Amino acid sequence: MQDRYLIQIEGQMDLSGDVDTVNLMTRGSFIHKDGSFYITYEESEATGYAGNVTTVQVEDNDKVSMLRYGSMPSQLIIERGRRHVCHYDSNAGVISLGVAADEIISHLTERGGDVTFSYSLDSGSSHISHNKVKITVQEAN
Repeated sequence: MQDRYLIQIEGQMDLSGDVDTVNLMTRGSFIHKDGSFYITYEESEATGYAGNVTTVQVEDNDKVSMLRYGSMPSQLIIERGRRHVCHYDSNAGVISLGVAADEIISHLTERGGDVTFSYSLDSGSSHISHNKVKITVQEAN
């Protein structure tokens, strides 16, 4: 993986009014292939997933897939107009979560840019959280 890009991730999770925010700056790769943008970076101890690699695939303003590979793999598919059941590996074990997109707004080009998306997580019958993520990609100097 060529770490030629600076990747800034701003996340906000709302758990019934208790809001937690995360800001992360890292290096990674960024490519445009077959109509999708791929943002790839190595997780660090700061995220709790050191040794894992995450790839975010952005398909226009319709779909974002977050795939984590390594000792704690997971997939999160955020797609406009559809609810997906995704598998998330955590310290507590594998959890199945319902994921429903609220919005996906991509301003990515071959040179970088940003994508913002928000989604709700549920465990089938009960709402867990509402999440908003903004990922900014720019070529490193």
